[in-house]
Amino acid sequence: MMGDPKEAGAEASPPGAATRGGLSLLSQAESEEPSAQGSALFLGGNEVKSRAVVKYSSAPPRTAFARLEEKTDLKLPPANWLRESAKLGPAGTTILGNSKKSKPFSSFGMAYDFIDSVGNDVDVVSDSENIKKLLKIPYSKSHVSMAVHRIGRTLLLDELDIQELFMRSSQTGDWTWLKEFYQRLIDQKWQRKKKSKEHWYQKAILSKFLYYSINGDGAAQPVPSPAEQQESSSSDQSHESEGASWPAPFEMPSSVSEDPSASSQGLKNDFVRNILWTFEDIHMLVGSNMPIFGGGRYPAVSLRLRDNNKPINVLTGIDYWLDNLICNVPELVMCFHVNGIVQKYEMIKTEEIPNLENSNFSTKVIKDIAQNILSFLKSNCTKEGHTYWLFKASGSDIVKLYDLTTLCEETEDKYQNPFTMPVAILLYKVACNMMMKKNQNKKHYGTIRTLLLNCVKLLDKSRHPQIIASANYMLSELFQLDEPKKEESSDSPLNENSDESYSEEEEEMPDSDENGTYSTSSDPADDNKAVAIIKSVGELSVPEKYKSIHQIRPSCAFPVCHDTEERCRLVLSYVLEGLKSVDSSIKKESDLPAADPSTPIPLKYEDESTRGGPEGLEKQMALFLDKMGSLQRGNCSRQSGMTPGSWQHKMKLQLILKSSKAYYILSDAAMSLQKYGRALRYIKLALQSHDTYCCLCTNMLSEVLLFLSQYLTLCGDIQLMLAQNANNRAAHLEEFNYQTKEDQEILHSLHRESSCQGFAWATDLSTDLESQLTVSCKCYEAANEILQFSDLKSQNPEHYVQVLKRMGNIRNEIGVFYMNQAAALQGERVVSKSVSAAEQQLWKKSFSCFEKGIHNFESIDDATNAALLLCNTGRLMRVCAQAHCGAEDEFKREFSPEEGLYYSKAVDYYLKALRSLGTRDMHPVVWDSVNWELSTTYFTMATLQQDYAPLSRKAQEQIEKEVSEAMMKSLKHCDVDSATARQPLCQYRAATIHHRLASMYHSCLRNQVGDEHLRKQHRVLADLHYGKAAKLFQLLKDAPCELLRVQLERVAFAEFQMTSQNSNVGKLKTLSGALDIMVKTEHAFQLIQKELVEECDQPKNDEATPAADSSPNLNREEVIKLLSIFESRLSFLLLQSIKLLSSSKRKMSSNTEEDTVLQTNKQIYSQLLRATANRNSTLLERIEVIICLLEQLASGSSMSNSSAAP
Repeated sequence: MMGDPKEAGAEASPPGAATRGGLSLLSQAESEEPSAQGSALFLGGNEVKSRAVVKYSSAPPRTAFARLEEKTDLKLPPANWLRESAKLGPAGTTILGNSKKSKPFSSFGMAYDFIDSVGNDVDVVSDSENIKKLLKIPYSKSHVSMAVHRIGRTLLLDELDIQELFMRSSQTGDWTWLKEFYQRLIDQKWQRKKKSKEHWYQKAILSKFLYYSINGDGAAQPVPSPAEQQESSSSDQSHESEGASWPAPFEMPSSVSEDPSASSQGLKNDFVRNILWTFEDIHMLVGSNMPIFGGGRYPAVSLRLRDNNKPINVLTGIDYWLDNLICNVPELVMCFHVNGIVQKYEMIKTEEIPNLENSNFSTKVIKDIAQNILSFLKSNCTKEGHTYWLFKASGSDIVKLYDLTTLCEETEDKYQNPFTMPVAILLYKVACNMMMKKNQNKKHYGTIRTLLLNCVKLLDKSRHPQIIASANYMLSELFQLDEPKKEESSDSPLNENSDESYSEEEEEMPDSDENGTYSTSSDPADDNKAVAIIKSVGELSVPEKYKSIHQIRPSCAFPVCHDTEERCRLVLSYVLEGLKSVDSSIKKESDLPAADPSTPIPLKYEDESTRGGPEGLEKQMALFLDKMGSLQRGNCSRQSGMTPGSWQHKMKLQLILKSSKAYYILSDAAMSLQKYGRALRYIKLALQSHDTYCCLCTNMLSEVLLFLSQYLTLCGDIQLMLAQNANNRAAHLEEFNYQTKEDQEILHSLHRESSCQGFAWATDLSTDLESQLTVSCKCYEAANEILQFSDLKSQNPEHYVQVLKRMGNIRNEIGVFYMNQAAALQGERVVSKSVSAAEQQLWKKSFSCFEKGIHNFESIDDATNAALLLCNTGRLMRVCAQAHCGAEDEFKREFSPEEGLYYSKAVDYYLKALRSLGTRDMHPVVWDSVNWELSTTYFTMATLQQDYAPLSRKAQEQIEKEVSEAMMKSLKHCDVDSATARQPLCQYRAATIHHRLASMYHSCLRNQVGDEHLRKQHRVLADLHYGKAAKLFQLLKDAPCELLRVQLERVAFAEFQMTSQNSNVGKLKTLSGALDIMVKTEHAFQLIQKELVEECDQPKNDEATPAADSSPNLNREEVIKLLSIFESRLSFLLLQSIKLLSSSKRKMSSNTEEDTVLQTNKQIYSQLLRATANRNSTLLERIEVIICLLEQLASGSSMSNSSAAP
């Protein structure tokens, strides 16, 4: 079993920590290896910094080694030889603790276990043997063959055993292209080199020595019989052969976590120790199997066997020194033998090893070699996912680096490279690991994306659908759909041209400076295939010879998405690739889903009226809600062959949910751009995705139900906006019917699981306004019903409030629609025809919608909107009242009881609206609107009762009383003082009310006989209301005719009063008052004059402008009529005044004031007679004469008043 991910960053594993694969616990002694916290060693006068932290160890507690007696014969096997030993751990029979050949994927095993370190913190992951081999290149003539892979900034190094590889090639046919390449360019006479007898002899001696050393108790154990030895040996050989063999094509496990088949595939991390080794500034994750002994005076030592006749050379010294540095072992114990006979032991400190006789080497040079090799590899191994081959032929000084992936792509089958799968899996695992931490640091998104893109690029879609589907899903997850686009911080620059971090087009150029070169020349025949060449291994010893001047790009910057649509489209492209991978992995007889016998097939010629009408909608809604309920109970149906719980099932659910979210965001964005046809298309796709999700899901999550509620809410919004923008329907229809190839392919994948018709009722683009409004309402109702499931209402109060607001609003819209239809029917109705059943049905529908809407708003305490709907209900009642008024003959017309009933109901609803608001401060605009409507209702009631008095049912006095009360109530709700846009209207309304009341009391006074008290009361009231009416009309600039009419009625009222007067003094006083009223009409004539002058000037100034626009409020006929009446009344008043003043009684007494008035009146009367006699005068001239006469009358009156003052 592959181990759990290791704790990154720990200095050493804590005591008692559980180790990988159920092996023994790490002991206190092992966890506290010397220098575990890091150390600086000063060797040979050169400072070399080395620090090692044990990340994992499966070794048992250290014990002291058994010092063998002199003359012990190592050729003889010890009693415990080849028996499994806990003290040696899994090392078995070993050469320096490494019996098995280094596995080709050993670095991958470590990388899987320490995934946190890969890509970021660590420069190199490798077996310690490979590290040593690289650092010995300048000193050794032996060949070097290693596979190099790049993951982020980390390089993975593995031994590439050419001999083993080509032996496999001849058996299986794999790697033939590499064998041909090797033979053609590097070693034309290649043949497998066999190991000498000396090699096997030395191996056996070392194995026996180690077993002697751990058998310290000296217990006599029987030497195995020859048969047992043979069996054990063959077992060991077969195990070795198995360990060195190349793994079969690697299959990804069903989850991201552990890989149960890793051990059988050769990808197991089977090192005794995994060590984080920092050598100077190079961070390496190293695997080591070297046995470490301890105890007594030597807490940690390494044990070596040396032939006394062969001095230690530089290669051996470097080997010993590096092993001790990597494992932080301070001392080395060497046992010397001659022909297998033990001679002596010698203890050497680690820092003294470089100074041994015959083994002198400079640690500074080793440091330079390490830095140069790392720089060389990092500068040239730039492409993630590629397999590079570092090769040095035996005896050669030239080191070459090949890109095997590029070479492999030139062959027919690129998947012959056995590294492809492990590299892809590692890229995937590193991306997964970083994804788990994505919320902590979003600057890694670019890196994750690069890792996943390279992973997908390496894999064959048909062979590895699960990894490809999962990688594409993770790619889609990188884009945050539910967040607004934010500006990135300065530490995370965005670059829209960086789709891949180490792209093939943007290959790093090699260094070229005075210190050295990476040669890519093709002078030798075999150089043209190499990525880079080190011409001489001696160059590696030169300090900073290969230090790269290029900064290695740490990761790809995340691509810039300029708008929401681009971001969503990227997400959908990844979702589509994921869906294709899932679908391709499901074995089906046909791509088309089988018909579900329980689901009716929708027919194209189905009657639209039954499908789209309200009744059809109700049925579809009921089916939908029943389906939602069944999902809550865990019932679901699917058409494809997916098994619930399988990786295909889980992955497709996630991908479909992602697609629905992306389409929802696209729809929302289109909605904000007022592209309603496009918005409906996207929300349709979102709902189709969700419908498929519902078919697949075995247990609906509340979060997903909330998404559905949001989708339906947006769908309702879109349908409402389409209803309100009917004039652009053709453009919306074109956008709705357009579909991209990507959308079609996603829909095809959805159809494999579902008919996608669950929400068809909500997403049709209808041309009928009523249908659109009804569908919008049903969407909101469905969204609200979903919130009732799983108590989503209380968990998402804000969304619940929004849904109810929208429900209230759409019901208001539908109510207004039906009300307007009823009013239109009423207008089309022939006069005197009774109310039709269709009208009454529309009233009921409208009233029901308003009632439900009011309930919606009241349930969320939205008093303002509730008041608006109550106001609209009041308006509906007025429409009903108006319908009944036209049902009678105009000549016999009386205010009917039905009208009175509906107007009373309207008043009740307006009063409820005011009570809902409470005070004007809550919402002044709505308050003023309701007040105005209420005033209008009272005014209309009073006017109709006054004009069409129901005398057949009520007495005149009762009607007058009701009219007066209604008018006063209307006046109460008519705000003339507030300086609002409606103020002129209110003033006109108030003036009209006063005028009508005055006229009514005037009429009562004329027609009433007897009851002097009541007559006097009516006279006072008439005079009062005439005065108020005149005052209010004078405030208005656009009501001169109304003002003139009021003043004329006041004059008539004065004349009526004069008829009941007997004394000349009283009559004169009344006449004087009437003439004063006439003088006050000058303001009205001036307004009329001004409008007439503008009317005459307008065509001269701008002939293109119609004359009607200049004075739209002036009715010429009415002006002429009122002017004629005015002239006759003025003439009559002046004549009566002259007669009274000239009477014989008056002449007897001398009165200068009266004489002056008499003379003035005579002059004015004379001018008036001449003016009225001239039939050729224009209207404007006549008005100008009147204004002139009124001015004279006013000045004469003022003179008489001033002369009388003393």
